[in-house]
Amino acid sequence: MWQVIEADYVIIGSGIAGLTLSLLLSRHGQVALVTKGAVRHSNSSLAQGGIAAALSADDDASLHRVDTLRTGQGLCETETVQSFVSQAADAVRFLQQLGVKLDCAADGTPQLGKEGAHSRNRIVHAGGDATGRTIIQTLTQHLCSNPRIDLWENTYVAELLLENGECTGAIGKDSDGNPVCFRAKAVILATGGLGQLYKYTTNAAGTTGEGYALAYRAGALLRDMEFVQFHPTALRTHSNPLPLVSEAVRGEGAVLVNANGERFMHFYHDWADLASRDIVARAIFSEMQAGRDVFLDARSIPQFARRFPTIHASCQKIGLDPSADLIPVVPAAHYTMGGILSDSRGVTSVPRLFAIGEAASSGFHGANRLASNSLLEGLVMAHRAVEAIVSLRPVRWRFRTPDFSYADFVKMNTSPSPTLLRQVQELMWTHVGIVRDGLRLNRALQQLRSWQAQLPPGPGPEQNLLTAARLVVQAALWRRESRGAHFRADYPETAAAFQTHSIQGGTYESVARTPVASASVD
Repeated sequence: MWQVIEADYVIIGSGIAGLTLSLLLSRHGQVALVTKGAVRHSNSSLAQGGIAAALSADDDASLHRVDTLRTGQGLCETETVQSFVSQAADAVRFLQQLGVKLDCAADGTPQLGKEGAHSRNRIVHAGGDATGRTIIQTLTQHLCSNPRIDLWENTYVAELLLENGECTGAIGKDSDGNPVCFRAKAVILATGGLGQLYKYTTNAAGTTGEGYALAYRAGALLRDMEFVQFHPTALRTHSNPLPLVSEAVRGEGAVLVNANGERFMHFYHDWADLASRDIVARAIFSEMQAGRDVFLDARSIPQFARRFPTIHASCQKIGLDPSADLIPVVPAAHYTMGGILSDSRGVTSVPRLFAIGEAASSGFHGANRLASNSLLEGLVMAHRAVEAIVSLRPVRWRFRTPDFSYADFVKMNTSPSPTLLRQVQELMWTHVGIVRDGLRLNRALQQLRSWQAQLPPGPGPEQNLLTAARLVVQAALWRRESRGAHFRADYPETAAAFQTHSIQGGTYESVARTPVASASVD
């Protein structure tokens, strides 16, 4: 028997976007918050740098806007960028009101760090480099004491439910493996990204892009899935995920050197070590392809352990002292700029289905995300989505048997086979990584289709895994240029004809395009 759970709102995902929206929507009705792991284990909790917000006397939202548009390389939605950066200060105040203890100066004003491609110091942080963990802990404390939020941890969502073209719920398996059906007047995907599709990533375990696959199967449009950001500096270890070495370390004065002890970033960009992430990641990749390992020299930073306690602890685990030793680094899959096509309020192409945070393609990041704009997006989208969600009329529904066998659903695993996951990670890293070309992309697409053809047609984690990977590859094949985080060795130049978005899903069998207004950064 299906266990049927009725709520006003169902939120899938427990990062900063999902937790914030849960708290806000609980003021208007009953919330079911569903997460396939523990509520504290999200990418947001791993975020180190902080939240970008123009708070200093020499900064303002217009400068933040310029930096965001420049980094997005022609694919940002100008109005979305303007609205998000204008609400950044309010987002920071919201966290402070909840009790998040930001790192502040003696006069109580937030200390502001600097990261790549920012023209000002505007990164608000907490706990040194534990910003994400600090925020998630505080949000979770509020959530767990809220009687209008029902938390479903370790609950796997396998499929979204549609009635008359509207999304009215989801089905999955609870922590005991029992089938469960959630019904509500709105379903919100806050499921994060897809870094675990890659062999080397900073993303939490389980971040395999299932939200994208769920939306795709429900007929939603997805946009710009080719743009996967590789963070330049993950700690080079044998763990999964790789520990992040925040961009803020370079903002405090650390520099990149190769195995010969030579600084090299000035050969690649005028901003050297503080260039945008796509440029730094490709520069490190180029050095490593030439046989030169890359290190971060942070020995000049005073009191490193106090400013970056998380990074210091990660280094100590492999026998390094950042105040005396070079830190070995490597690029790793980190963030998905594309996602489920939405407006700035999270409204998608499927009625009653919303997407916020990294799961969404809101137009904020364009082809390349500006550092520390991710936590900001999650906070702002959660606030902006509330009015659109609560204004929906109630929905009348009756439970209908899904189109697949109940017995097969009961037997369905809630995670992909380890063997298939490793195969996909290896394929995506070698064929759809930092530097791409048509030959390897075509081979990857053929292999993914072959694997998918061997699976049963119903929902499940392996279908979702391969669907998410295929969406990335198809878009990367279509974009025959290099722009932002997407670099094609066979099309190394940026082409004006491709200052447009890739679109998949809905009625599109492959990839279509939609125009984007030219964004001025003056």
